[in-house]
Amino acid sequence: MTTFTDLTSPQVAELLAGPRKPVLLLPVGAVEPHGPHAPLATDEIISAGMCTRAAQRLADDPDVRVLTLPTLSYGVTRFSAAFPGAVSISEATLHALVVDVCGSLTAQGLSRIVLVNNHFEPAHVATLRKATAEAGVAYLDLVRRRHAARLTEEFRSGACHAGQYETSLVLADHPALVDTATMAALPPVPVDMPAAMSDGKADFAAMGMDRAYCGAPAAATAEEGQSTFDVLTELLVEAIREVAR
Repeated sequence: MTTFTDLTSPQVAELLAGPRKPVLLLPVGAVEPHGPHAPLATDEIISAGMCTRAAQRLADDPDVRVLTLPTLSYGVTRFSAAFPGAVSISEATLHALVVDVCGSLTAQGLSRIVLVNNHFEPAHVATLRKATAEAGVAYLDLVRRRHAARLTEEFRSGACHAGQYETSLVLADHPALVDTATMAALPPVPVDMPAAMSDGKADFAAMGMDRAYCGAPAAATAEEGQSTFDVLTELLVEAIREVAR
């Protein structure tokens, strides 16, 4: 599948002049611990997987041309700071990256952009909402109730950091990156993360996530991951259609 950076400069000019409306997808993730079983790149993998699938689904669409931009792999990740491997950037840095990248593209006439994020730390999400509004681009906000209602029970429960939901998605796309032996031995950790945050808990350990996961990773399957990717891709295609109007 062709990505935006696979194009040459003249091909970008052709994209702008062509009959199909160009829509660019900007995947966003984080470098963050996801239990003892799943990779630090879990959030990035999910965002990129959604973008790839949406671009494939619309590859022959007569009205839109969908291309994926390079992933913004770093995010605000303070909740996991006590665990090895966490790499956090500030809100100001994330905000500037999104505004500058989108602004550079918009200035060239590539204004139809959808940001796709799967790292849900509140400060990170709030920054993306503010940055996309300032840049005048779309943000597929998966934690909004209307979107979350279409996802899995574990996702809606708030106990889904490196649990069944996220681990299933990684198994669907990059199964070799999941330590399945460790995964199978992990007990469920039923932590409602949004509720814990509302109670003032500011890190995973304070929430009872002493191994940097919650939910039920042992129940994860590639089949569930594929099914969830289908739903996520449909949500993204809807967002693409909206910006292409």
